[in-house]
Amino acid sequence: MISHFPLKTLLSIFFCLVASLPCPAQMWPQPFQLKPYEREIRAVWYCTLGGIDWPGHQYAQTEHKASLQRQRLCEDFDRLKATGINVILFQARVRGTVTYASEYEPWDGSISGTPGVPPPYDPLAFAVEEAHRRGMELHAYVVTYPICSTAQARQLGKKAVSARHGELCQRAGNRWFMDPGAPGTAPYIANICKEIVSNYDVDGIHLDYIRYPEREMAFNDDIAYRKWGKGVPKAQWKRQQVTRTVKAVHDAVRGIRPWVKLSCSPVGKYSDLPRALSRGWNARDAVSQDAQLWLREGYMDWLFPMMYFDGEHFYPFAANWQQESAGHPVVPGLGVYLLSPHEKDWSLDVMTRQMNFLRFIRTGGQAFFRARFLLDNHKGIYDFCREFNAQPALTPPMTWLDNTPPETPRVKVQRRDDYCLFVSWEPVRDATPVVYNIYREDREGNVEMVAHHLKTTHYLYVPSLPQRLNDTIIVRAMDAFGNESL
Repeated sequence: MISHFPLKTLLSIFFCLVASLPCPAQMWPQPFQLKPYEREIRAVWYCTLGGIDWPGHQYAQTEHKASLQRQRLCEDFDRLKATGINVILFQARVRGTVTYASEYEPWDGSISGTPGVPPPYDPLAFAVEEAHRRGMELHAYVVTYPICSTAQARQLGKKAVSARHGELCQRAGNRWFMDPGAPGTAPYIANICKEIVSNYDVDGIHLDYIRYPEREMAFNDDIAYRKWGKGVPKAQWKRQQVTRTVKAVHDAVRGIRPWVKLSCSPVGKYSDLPRALSRGWNARDAVSQDAQLWLREGYMDWLFPMMYFDGEHFYPFAANWQQESAGHPVVPGLGVYLLSPHEKDWSLDVMTRQMNFLRFIRTGGQAFFRARFLLDNHKGIYDFCREFNAQPALTPPMTWLDNTPPETPRVKVQRRDDYCLFVSWEPVRDATPVVYNIYREDREGNVEMVAHHLKTTHYLYVPSLPQRLNDTIIVRAMDAFGNESL
């Protein structure tokens, strides 16, 4: 496979290819397209912190205003689907506050306008339903260790995590953090994730900021280390504490619904490479994230490394993540916000080269931080994504957990009038929930996905051209692990 080439060879091949592509002024390189059956993750972070992606400043204080919030979410999801997005990372835990009904933590103020006060509907339940309606996965995005500012804690009063569980928290300047080294932190976060998976039909749990605070933060990790370090070298002990939280979340979620995907967003450089230095900012050594270990041990199913940089800071490290993926999808997070004139004002070419490179070396896909910058089409990134993802894609199957496909559906096709086919099939029984995907194959053997993630057992196929009524219709059952039937 391409991804098994040495790093230097990989980079040389790619840049030679890009250089040879026709690229007139103000045009992007020709996208590398997927084949119809190829799988790929196309994700976006959908942030509720301060309403920055959603719901903005339209607070749901009445049912009418709640309907406006819901309408905006539906419009966003429609437009994201049009770019080929198949995974929404929906921010469910914000900063020790949540956007769903929780027995552990208070409501975040981004929905109702007032911290601790619920809106007149359940945003997470609504987002899950609308994502599934469009054939997209929704993963609950959980900010792990940061909780809130000291000002927010005062506003929440006794409801604040720092007030209710002071033994798990530590103040760093004007911010509060959960302490990874405190014994109760891991089970507390695991219980939050267990609550989400128990009450909502989410497809995944995504952990953000699953790391120690960066050195610039006034966070004292000596306190917990003196109590519980037990002579283990401090750097090693800190990595163990973060891993302890990751494993606790893994065990809690797997005990409820084993097919729910577990992912996180580590710092974009795992560690120094032989020919590329991280310059002091990496996942393993700077913030105690042993993310490649989490893949090898099976604690994580996917990784979304935050690769918000370019050039020598991007390409060698992206290739390293892929080479050390242990057979799991690694999906680099791309900083589309950097296209904004208010950020780094990158040209579109920077982003399109990165996207082509990731597809060329067969990473698990790409993720965008964040939704509003993609939807606002900065420098034409939304338009490019529509072309780049012209072929719809399913996410990769979780074969490391289960690789047994469900039974093949028994299909019946009936011609109706002169313009459509009614396709029906018998339901397939499986140990997990099952959905159905429909493909058409023409006489030349070309295959196209027609519909996916159907929960019904029938479908009305109306082709764009009359001659396609003579194509072969294929129905495949897909289990919750992503395995498709023959």
